[in-house]
Amino acid sequence: MHNHHFQDPTAPHYMFQDDPYLTPRTSAEFKLYSLSQESGRMAANHIVNKNPKFFQKDFAEPHIPCLMPETMELCIEEVSEAALLERIMLRKVKAAVDMYDQLLQAGTTVSPDASNDLLDLICLYGDRDPVQDDKPEAEDVAQEVQEEGRRRKGRLRRASDLVRIVWRENNNAERIFNLLPERDTRAYSALIRGMVKYGAHVKAFNTYTDMLNNRLTADVHTFNALISAAPEVRERYTEKWDLIVDLLNQMNEQKVKPNLLTFNALLKALRRCGSLARAQSLHTLSEMKAMGIAPSLASFDHVLGIFYKAASPSQGQTDILQEVMTEVAGRTFVAQDPDDVNFFSSAMRICLDTKDIEAAYKVHDLLRVGENWRMLGDSFQQSIYYGRMFNLLCMMEHIDVVLKWYKELIPSLYYPNPQGMRDLLQALDTDNRLDMIPQIWKDIRRMGHDNKSDLVDELLSLMARDKHSPEIQESFAVCALDVKSLYEQGQGARMALEWTATAMTNITSVLLAAQKKQQAWDMLKLFKTKNRVPSEELMEEFLASIKSSNDPQHAMELVQISASFCLPSTPKLAERVLQAFELSEEQKTILSELEVSTEVSE
Repeated sequence: MHNHHFQDPTAPHYMFQDDPYLTPRTSAEFKLYSLSQESGRMAANHIVNKNPKFFQKDFAEPHIPCLMPETMELCIEEVSEAALLERIMLRKVKAAVDMYDQLLQAGTTVSPDASNDLLDLICLYGDRDPVQDDKPEAEDVAQEVQEEGRRRKGRLRRASDLVRIVWRENNNAERIFNLLPERDTRAYSALIRGMVKYGAHVKAFNTYTDMLNNRLTADVHTFNALISAAPEVRERYTEKWDLIVDLLNQMNEQKVKPNLLTFNALLKALRRCGSLARAQSLHTLSEMKAMGIAPSLASFDHVLGIFYKAASPSQGQTDILQEVMTEVAGRTFVAQDPDDVNFFSSAMRICLDTKDIEAAYKVHDLLRVGENWRMLGDSFQQSIYYGRMFNLLCMMEHIDVVLKWYKELIPSLYYPNPQGMRDLLQALDTDNRLDMIPQIWKDIRRMGHDNKSDLVDELLSLMARDKHSPEIQESFAVCALDVKSLYEQGQGARMALEWTATAMTNITSVLLAAQKKQQAWDMLKLFKTKNRVPSEELMEEFLASIKSSNDPQHAMELVQISASFCLPSTPKLAERVLQAFELSEEQKTILSELEVSTEVSE
């Protein structure tokens, strides 16, 4: 049964099953509710862990450790190695460093294992306590990033750097490392990996050189970190590759066996090695197979990244994607590398850029194998994947197929953004299924996109462009009046729509086509109220509608409205009214005066 289980498109996400009242309808609600649920869980854990004495009664049988309070408070106060190990276990970086310093000041010898445990902890978290409360930590990090920026003398920094922790000069990791009586491979490995993780790449290679000078050999984790840092310390592509080859040769000399993360680090570094990366990446995959190491999704993602560049021609790129999909077809993957979650969104991006719908189906079929859906990443990456897939479907598939996927994906798996709904409207237009616009408009409102002016304008223009059967025009008119009500709501909790001449013209055209003459006249009068000018084409539509009902009074009023807007077509409009309707002498005089006054003003 497990192998034949599929997602129910009518059911909410599994995380909301316990509270159907809070089932999200929009992407904003999905984010709010999911974060609220996680926030509540964290708050409950915080209360339990801060007040463990109130939660000692264990009702569970058998015992469930994760439901009991965690030991978060320090129990050992005296200065001892046991107290140091307790602080390391609780991941209290600053408290552990303080205890270590107190032990040294008291003349107590700290065991090598305890010293290395402390060094591992400091390098893992960048000489900071793990973030418990975002605000003070964010302020501290931002200040240090600014100081680092000043030290680099104006070097341009990416926006992502503003939230990254940087490796500080002479931090506690370096200080404690220098205080160690004997520095073994584990100590060097921790320091080098910490430096690479927090951006001190040159210093990491200098530390590795010092390690070799002390006749020590590195472990596989150290080499993995250095390979990933190689592109950061060389400028030219050939120099980067030569450094990577040198590291691989040193691994061989030191009899260090590479693992999956070694090859993934190599492939990731090759993405920054220019044209020589293509041949070397294929050679790397062959080497992995020769050593019996199965590539992970991250391995294939890096290969696709090497062969596919968004700005380069697509010739030959889809062949690589086809080969990759043939290699992974039907296989179940588990997470082995943090970059595994990038594969599906990257592969779907290639399918979208090359407009290869068949490859997209293969990518999605792989996603449905076993528990590969876990490799899709967080909600943001899932939204990117499904958004690209839906965009491609709208461009390449028949509307019936698009609507089938629309019902399957939305809203159980994907909440389209405004661009996604515009893609759907264009697909309806391409296959001449504009009769479904009123139904799609209901979904647009439900998803909270009814305040996006570009999307609303697109919808109105499609309804107003062509003439349809009376039934369809009636449904269009109901939809247009619903849109009109949004404009009339004014400033509310959300951003309100502002009347534009185009929107007013389209709504009026839809109402005229549905024979909603009174509502159309109300819209025409609204032009003056909102200081907007109707188009000459709209005035022609009004005249045609008036001629069909043979209403000279409305024809006169139409010419007067046209004159009030000083439209250049007013004389021509007046002349047509004179020819098409039987008017009284008084009405003819008024039209002549309007015609003359308009010509004089021109």
